[in-house]
Amino acid sequence: MSKALVAYFSATGKTKAMAEKLASGIGADLFEIVPEIPYEEADLKWMNKESRSSVEMMDKTSRPAISSQIEDISQYDVIFVGFPVWWYREPSIIDTFMEAYDFSGKTIVPFATSGGTSIGDTYKNLQALAPDAKVAKGERFRKGTLERELARWASEWVKKED
Repeated sequence: MSKALVAYFSATGKTKAMAEKLASGIGADLFEIVPEIPYEEADLKWMNKESRSSVEMMDKTSRPAISSQIEDISQYDVIFVGFPVWWYREPSIIDTFMEAYDFSGKTIVPFATSGGTSIGDTYKNLQALAPDAKVAKGERFRKGTLERELARWASEWVKKED
């Protein structure tokens, strides 16, 4: 049986709800990627080129600090990494997360929340940040996706004992 972790960043709560359903549906541990400096509503105004999120996303080297850590990443075989889609990719704080751990030999499965924007080539970005892991293409989900749908999707990577 694979031991799974659902790690997620949620700026407004939508990704948190999805991550909780996914973790519950597959019996995985849950870890919230919390920014050291929380995002305020004004920080998330994507149409404002001077908002914090816009500035971070325009700078590919931006690495917002994370306020907590996973005690022992080595215990997990599969890590689902969840986030809202920002500027057609993962938020910069996900890049911080990916660079903080050794994912060698692990399977990384991205999942995203968005009303309509696809997850794009996020898996390529994550693979570059974790070259010794196997990074799946991942999936984007809409609000209201059911726990059983998430569990069915995740079953490709998480095998349960009979």
